[in-house]
Amino acid sequence: MLRAMIVVVTLEPAVHVSYETQRIVPGQSHPVGRVSYRAGGRGPAVARMLHTFGHEVVAAGLAGGTAGELIKAELSRVGVPTQFTPIAMESRRVVEVTDASTGTTTSFAEPSPYITTEELGRLAGDYRALIEGASGAVLCGGVPDALPPETFATFATYAAEAGVPVVLDAGGSALAHGVARRPALVIPEDPAGEGSTDPAALMAAGVGAVVTMAGSTVTVLTGEHEWRARLDGSLPAPAGGGQTGDGQRMSRDALVAGFVPGVTLGWSWPDSLRHAVSLAATATLAGRVDLVTYERLLPEVMVESGPGRPGPG
Repeated sequence: MLRAMIVVVTLEPAVHVSYETQRIVPGQSHPVGRVSYRAGGRGPAVARMLHTFGHEVVAAGLAGGTAGELIKAELSRVGVPTQFTPIAMESRRVVEVTDASTGTTTSFAEPSPYITTEELGRLAGDYRALIEGASGAVLCGGVPDALPPETFATFATYAAEAGVPVVLDAGGSALAHGVARRPALVIPEDPAGEGSTDPAALMAAGVGAVVTMAGSTVTVLTGEHEWRARLDGSLPAPAGGGQTGDGQRMSRDALVAGFVPGVTLGWSWPDSLRHAVSLAATATLAGRVDLVTYERLLPEVMVESGPGRPGPG
């Protein structure tokens, strides 16, 4: 019997093109010693990590041009099925240039492509077909300026109509619109300072639970409890590169991926926290996971609970 699939939606995926050169001198031409490509954007990373742990997953969203084909090919190469809706314009690229002498990386991010109303309509139709019988929907990342800010909210409504729980990972106006549709879990991001990311306010709007990260501590707030988790000790250096150090450098993409199974499979919050924190501490920026270190860290995650703050009556 086929298992139900998790649908991961990214509206603005990107091809990350990484260059490494010996030393960067402004205004000079530089030979590149190493080149790599990967599917970027939070959704592809989340889908890749869910696949690593054996979950049935499909990466969906919008993709176009040569960059879009690279995104789909890279995900397919690691075994992640894709169902991206095609667009006429080229998907964006993010160019990352590493100075080998200093270890610093400078990034250049292209703007998101223009999305037509017809393309958005086709995406909505494709998404509604995918979530029929799905075990969960993950709506993550930014909403391009060309799209209505309530796009994720509309997709959350479609999922609710299909009886599919939603994990919403968004910020700004996309978050503000999305929480009104009462997703099962919200992981707020608010880099522009727009909207409210206060967990109590989000709970009052009717969401099932809210996850926040501050330093080395990850907190889950529900209507009944507030759960807090942290690693007992410093974070390890992820295998294959990626950021290391304190909790502020834990992978947000991995944190999102780590909470999805708990929502779709009904795990307890302590178990979800242990999985998510261990995953966030051992995943690279490309979505690769050091499974040996992950297993070692699971029992080291300290989980505490206290009274929650009530949601709406």
